[in-house]
Amino acid sequence: MDFYSAYAQGFARVAACTLPVHLADPAANAAAVIEQARACHDDSVAVAVFPELCLTGYSVDDLFLQDALLASVEEALAEIVAASGDLMTLLVVGAPIVQGNRVYNCAVVVHRGQVLGVAPKAYLPNYREFYERRWFAPGDDRELEWISVAGQEARFGPDLVFRCLDVPGLDLHVEVCEDMWVPVPPSAEAALAGATVLANLSGSPITVARAEDRRLLVRSASSRCSAAYVYAAAGQGESTTDLSWDGQTMVYECGDLLGEGERFPDGPRRTVVDVDLDRVRQERLRQGTFDDNRRTHSERVQRFRTVEWELEPPTGDIGLLRKVDRFPFVPDDPARLELDCYEAYNIQVSGLEQRLAAIGTPKAVIGVSGGLDSTHALIVACKAMDRLGRPRSDVLAFTMPGFATGSTTKGYAIRLSQALGVTFEELDIRPAAEQMLKDMEHPYSLGEKVYDVTFENVQAGLRYDYLFRLANQRGGIVVGTGDLSELALGWCTYGVGDQMSHYAVNAGVPKTLVQHLIRWVISHGEFEQKANEVLAEILEQEITPELIPTEEGKKPQATEDSVGPYNLQDFTLALVVRHGFRPRKIAFLAWHAWKDAESGEWPPGYPEGARVAYDLPTVRRWLEVFVKRFFANQFKRSALPNGPKVSASGTMSPRGDWRMPSDAKGTAWLTEIERDVPAG
Repeated sequence: MDFYSAYAQGFARVAACTLPVHLADPAANAAAVIEQARACHDDSVAVAVFPELCLTGYSVDDLFLQDALLASVEEALAEIVAASGDLMTLLVVGAPIVQGNRVYNCAVVVHRGQVLGVAPKAYLPNYREFYERRWFAPGDDRELEWISVAGQEARFGPDLVFRCLDVPGLDLHVEVCEDMWVPVPPSAEAALAGATVLANLSGSPITVARAEDRRLLVRSASSRCSAAYVYAAAGQGESTTDLSWDGQTMVYECGDLLGEGERFPDGPRRTVVDVDLDRVRQERLRQGTFDDNRRTHSERVQRFRTVEWELEPPTGDIGLLRKVDRFPFVPDDPARLELDCYEAYNIQVSGLEQRLAAIGTPKAVIGVSGGLDSTHALIVACKAMDRLGRPRSDVLAFTMPGFATGSTTKGYAIRLSQALGVTFEELDIRPAAEQMLKDMEHPYSLGEKVYDVTFENVQAGLRYDYLFRLANQRGGIVVGTGDLSELALGWCTYGVGDQMSHYAVNAGVPKTLVQHLIRWVISHGEFEQKANEVLAEILEQEITPELIPTEEGKKPQATEDSVGPYNLQDFTLALVVRHGFRPRKIAFLAWHAWKDAESGEWPPGYPEGARVAYDLPTVRRWLEVFVKRFFANQFKRSALPNGPKVSASGTMSPRGDWRMPSDAKGTAWLTEIERDVPAG
């Protein structure tokens, strides 16, 4: 398996191209197309899309009906076909083509010296500034036909899907400009017929705000169709007698912008990105209604014809031309992060608020350690009480020091509880823990420094045992503090432990998002200044369960030493649960996202000192740990308490996004890591 190859990892490189047009000069335009085609070949591009009518210009008007121009178009196409013979890239070129008694506005699909097919524009605008029916015939009814072009016979119609045999999942459909603007575009039917990459050759002139309208339509089409959408518009050189042109190029994938070119460029421009074909396939597998829609429209969908071709993609490392977020749960864009934090926080607050109101007027019982998770759960509980019009004293916060509780974290818990005005108590679990260990004849009770999982879980279990009984005693419910990342990795104590609660407010929040939620709470003044000061201090602490005493000269217990960096594990979590990606692809993406701390974007406010990099052996090591822990700990997730879903990437709840047998094995995943992910 070629681990470093983007094509072997389920990607296909596409280009949306715009270039200066020479009005009514097909020979010059063909030369410009060939030049860009060769550049695309050099960039290992699979599919290159050029603007509508780029061999003549969109704005030549009545010249479309001149024999001299139409004959020159045939010659120009023959030049492009010949030049494509030694090029890897499939070319999609706009040209007027005669078929029968009419001229059609067409996309001509060319690859390695062959015309694979010709797609006529289905819907012709004839309103406002557009007069296309004056020259062209609509192609919506031209199905199951053939055409002679550039000396070759090729399939003709809007019903063509170009299937690449040696790049699984690369199935191309082509439509032209206005086709995208109608209620049921040809591309929508093509997607139901299997097309994964939808291309649009556009001659759309620019007016104020039209670029945003195009983005809206392209994004919507890519999202609704679970597809990639490649858009290339005409630009420089078109006639400005009455209109202007901006040469907009963009590629969206499943609603996400992969790349957009400069508008109003001087000279040719290419927006080149790598489309994730696996993501498209997985989205369709997961959304059953996609295929249900195909059944509804089966009569139309079944009429699509498949044209097969072979790319012969390059091998080896050609890079990865797409942004890979280090933090799938944490946007890099400040405005998007702001909105995500607002929504996540209020989802949690309103979830707990509804649960409290549904029960009656129970108090919220919560164990606070001074760490990130319990801190966030505490402020969620306080805000829920505020919204219910109840006093914060109805939040009962308990700090329960064990054998390794530090004075710093305990101090944070005390200070934060006091600043928030909750009811606070300290309950020392050490005497009860010592008694339990003694009753069990654990080596620790005999004076030995044995700090095994039993030693840890005695403390974790006692804390929640006390919390549940305190809730019984004082008329409350236990608010869980464990987060989504811990549930995925099984980093929680089953039963009477932090795996269990009456309502788990953090169950849908990954570890890497928690710190940003707390920062958002601080910046938005949700609480008083004294509370905000403590919250800011808590953000600086290393994640630790504080269950094992620290010995002199040794590093204190750190969670990430056991389960791996949450940076990497949350990355894997999102790609497993939301996208179902195989381990080798996750490793490939993680390596690209994390191999260089200096490149790429970081979330707003992310500390400079925490910006780290991970090499491929490190990625592989912790991916293996994730798989082992994920499969071994499903039994904990099968018995989760209620808690709100927060992220679109999903939850671990068996009533929500994740259902899995507790006795499933991760052998297939581990075998692939061993076989396909380089160890060094």
